[in-house]
Amino acid sequence: LPFTLGMEGAGAVDAVGPSVSEVKPGDRVAYAMELGSYAEYAVVPARRLVPLPAGIDTRSGAAALLQGMTAQYLVRSTYPLKKGETVLVHAAAGGLGLLLIQFAKQIGATVIGTVSTEEKARRAREAGADEIILYTETDFVAAVKRITNNQGVHVVYDSVGKSTFEKSLDCLRRRGYLALCGNSSGPVPPFNVSTLAAKGSLFLTRPSLPHYISEREELLARARELFDWIIAGKLKLCIDKSLPLSQAAEAHRLLEARQTTGKVLLIP
Repeated sequence: LPFTLGMEGAGAVDAVGPSVSEVKPGDRVAYAMELGSYAEYAVVPARRLVPLPAGIDTRSGAAALLQGMTAQYLVRSTYPLKKGETVLVHAAAGGLGLLLIQFAKQIGATVIGTVSTEEKARRAREAGADEIILYTETDFVAAVKRITNNQGVHVVYDSVGKSTFEKSLDCLRRRGYLALCGNSSGPVPPFNVSTLAAKGSLFLTRPSLPHYISEREELLARARELFDWIIAGKLKLCIDKSLPLSQAAEAHRLLEARQTTGKVLLIP
C-alpha cells in the first residue's frame, strides 16, 4: 500500500512524455494488463496503448480489450481452433466465456458451455453455444461424453481452475488440449503430470495474456482483429452493469456473488 486496483481501461490521452510517438493528446485509447485503472487519471506506457477506431466507443473499448484479446489468443494461438472441432467453455456466460463462444462459432467450431443458472444458459445460447450444461444440476463430464458420443472435445478453455480442473481433463479426447486460462475457484493444486499420459497423452498449458502481447506489433494485431470483428457485427459485447467508480466495492460484491454476466464497467 498504497495500491490502485484495475488492469484495464479506456479514455482520452491527456498528456504524453517526451519522444512519445505512438499516441498524442486527445487520442481515444484503451489498454490492458497495466495496474491503476480504478482512477480518474492513469499513467500508462505509450507502447501499451491501443488506439480506438471510429466504430468503437470508449466504453466498448474498455469492455472489450482484455477479455477480447484473451479470447482471440486462446482460439488463434494457444490452441488454434479449426472448423469442425468441438470445444468446451467453462463459465460460458461470463465476459470471457461469451466472447470465446462467438470467436469459436465464427471459426466454425461446435461449442459446449457450462453455466450455473437458466438465465446464464439463455445468455450463452444467445451468444451461439450449441449445447449448454447446467453444472449445478448435471455432471458436466457425463454430459460432454453424451454430446460427443464418448469422443470428448478437442480443447477445454477453463477459466475456473481448482473446482473444474480434473473433470476438464476427463472431457478431452485423445491428445486433447486443456487451456487453463483462469482460477476463479482457486489455484489448481500440484498434481502428477503422468496423469496426462494416463488420460490419453493430453496437453496442458497455463497461458497468460502478457506473453501474447509483449511486442507492440502483436498487441496491435490482436486488438485489430478484435475491433474489426466487433465493428462488422461478428462479435457482440455484453456490458452487464455500469457503476460509478465510487461503487467499486459493490461491483466486487456482485462479482464475488456470481451475480453478473458479461462485463462490469466502473465510470469515473
